[in-house]
Amino acid sequence: MTRIESEKVIVNQKAEEIYNFLGDFNNIGNLMPEQVEGFTVTGETCKFTIKGMATLGLKYESKTPFTEVVMAKHEKAPFDLKLICKIADCNDGTSELQLFFDADLNPFLKMMAEKPLANFLNLLVRKYQSMHSA
Repeated sequence: MTRIESEKVIVNQKAEEIYNFLGDFNNIGNLMPEQVEGFTVTGETCKFTIKGMATLGLKYESKTPFTEVVMAKHEKAPFDLKLICKIADCNDGTSELQLFFDADLNPFLKMMAEKPLANFLNLLVRKYQSMHSA
């Protein structure tokens, strides 16, 4: 299993607010960069295409109040994957947010996808951070 991590960012929100935002795919659609096309939500699932890479479907696998949201492969995807959102409350009205992408990538796919996926995760956390800055 390959793990790709975003950078850690400090967000001007309590962990509960971040958790509630990330627990709704309609909100997550607002974070998607221009490389994402066709983002659609159906209840507890979403589907989208990353230009030049793949079409992915995600569903909520687990939600641990105020600390973690885990999304896993749903429908077709070229490999098994999980998107893990870790949230840590800093007890001063801010929180730390970091994303992890765990995927069952073969060595060739890992070599091709690792950097674009890391960039994608960093775009997501930075956009969330900027949406919620003071």
